[in-house]
Amino acid sequence: MKVLVVYYSMYGHIHRLAEEIAAGAREVAGAEVELRRVPETLTDDILAKMGAVEAHKSVAHVPVCTVDELAQADAVIFGTPTRFGNMCGQMRQFLDATGQLWLKGSLVGKVGSVFTSSATQHGGQESTILSFHITLLHQGMVIVGLPYTFQGQMTIDEITGCSPYGASTIVGGQGQRLASANELAGAHYQGRHVAEIAAKLAR
Repeated sequence: MKVLVVYYSMYGHIHRLAEEIAAGAREVAGAEVELRRVPETLTDDILAKMGAVEAHKSVAHVPVCTVDELAQADAVIFGTPTRFGNMCGQMRQFLDATGQLWLKGSLVGKVGSVFTSSATQHGGQESTILSFHITLLHQGMVIVGLPYTFQGQMTIDEITGCSPYGASTIVGGQGQRLASANELAGAHYQGRHVAEIAAKLAR
């Protein structure tokens, strides 16, 4: 049973959540979990101006995903930062290249799930995940979120990401905030939960 964690991370925040998602999925017996990043669409010059070169180097060891790899997985957990309440352009371009998978029904019945990040507490985390679900539904995927059995999303003791739609983190206007223990726990829970659902469907 194969779980693919496919994401885009400019400054490393989504990458950190992806690692925790993968760790949770690996707790499920028989789960083969792989990290993949979507192709970059920005030039090195633009990345340098955005201060993202070092962060990109830190994830260079993660292989770039191909469209065909999606069809080989039993579950795909997508990670994207928020861009004005939607997925980032790099992820959108990658998904726009999956027309042949849609034509063949290659993703029908596979588990799909989403996690995200935003600069601010109300920066569009939920709308990003929900609007991402539209693409997964068009592909016929079975959507899995982050159920309230992860009680960390019920806390009122701290400012935190995570919702029933998926794990998330708040990174700050300058990307200065790292994922909290609660947000990482949500990502871990989501990874395990998705892998458990995928294992049940694969039986």
